[in-house]
Amino acid sequence: MDSVTPPARIGFSERLGGLIRMRETGLILIIAVLFAVMSLASPYFLTWDNMRAMAMAFAVEGIVVVGMTILLISGGIDLSVGSVTALAMVIAGLLFLGGVDPWLASLIAIAACAGIGAFMGFFVTRVGLHHFIVSLAVMVIARGLCLLGTGGRPLGLYTLPPEFKFIGQGAIGGIPVVIIIFIVFVILSDFMLRRTTMFRKVFYTGSNEKAAAYSGIRTKKVVFLTTTLCSTLCGFAGVIYMARFGSAQPTFGAGMELNVIAAAVIGGASLTGGSGTILGAILGTILLSVVSSSLALLDVSVYWQDIIRGSILLTAVTADYYFNKRRG
Repeated sequence: MDSVTPPARIGFSERLGGLIRMRETGLILIIAVLFAVMSLASPYFLTWDNMRAMAMAFAVEGIVVVGMTILLISGGIDLSVGSVTALAMVIAGLLFLGGVDPWLASLIAIAACAGIGAFMGFFVTRVGLHHFIVSLAVMVIARGLCLLGTGGRPLGLYTLPPEFKFIGQGAIGGIPVVIIIFIVFVILSDFMLRRTTMFRKVFYTGSNEKAAAYSGIRTKKVVFLTTTLCSTLCGFAGVIYMARFGSAQPTFGAGMELNVIAAAVIGGASLTGGSGTILGAILGTILLSVVSSSLALLDVSVYWQDIIRGSILLTAVTADYYFNKRRG
């Protein structure tokens, strides 16, 4: 009797990979539809100025989204990203006004943000507090430090040298430097998340921290590093914002955490950890940027814009909940 070879069983990773790719394809289709609709609804939507403004808007915030996505995959969350980004601007701005070279001031500001991330990582991994509580406290502390250091007033950095402003305002071959930096961050982070052993451990830690620990993964180290990385990328974003605007605003970034978390979750990052991609998160960022630009061009009230963005986040979280419920 001839033996019959049973059909190959599709593993969980293959099914999950297919679902993620399907989600990313769906986001691309939604963005394409929005582009088509808005090109008919407003003659200003597809103009170079508007496309450039949208790209500049999501490019720097996209760097923070990269950090948040990796942190979400590991099972954490950070509500302090807006405040820490503003604090990076303020630290670098105050140091520059005090006579420090802007490049050195920026490195110190980024290092300070990395220290904030390490501070949060310590309380999460050693003390045992939840990311939500720790980052909420740091959000308030960092914003208070911004206001304390500036007296609540923006710092005018009009004497920043042209070569420093170039990273926020310049262009290479007609492409803004901000967008080039953003693309480099995305490519590197996506490659590391998909290909390197260290970042694969992020998925295992977020999926099941106890099982990952039993398999030999130092899960606390993974959580500590991802928390530090997220804050460090906030520091990079803050420096770029400072170079772009030529100022340091202590109230900058209020509400950024909403956009960043929404973009990551819309792109497939789970609030329970263990899943997500950089490409999906960036597509989520682009989608939110297109929605914001569309609402502004259609002269929708800023109050309604907040309601719509909050509704998009609620929808994304609800979809994430039901996906994880079915997966479990």
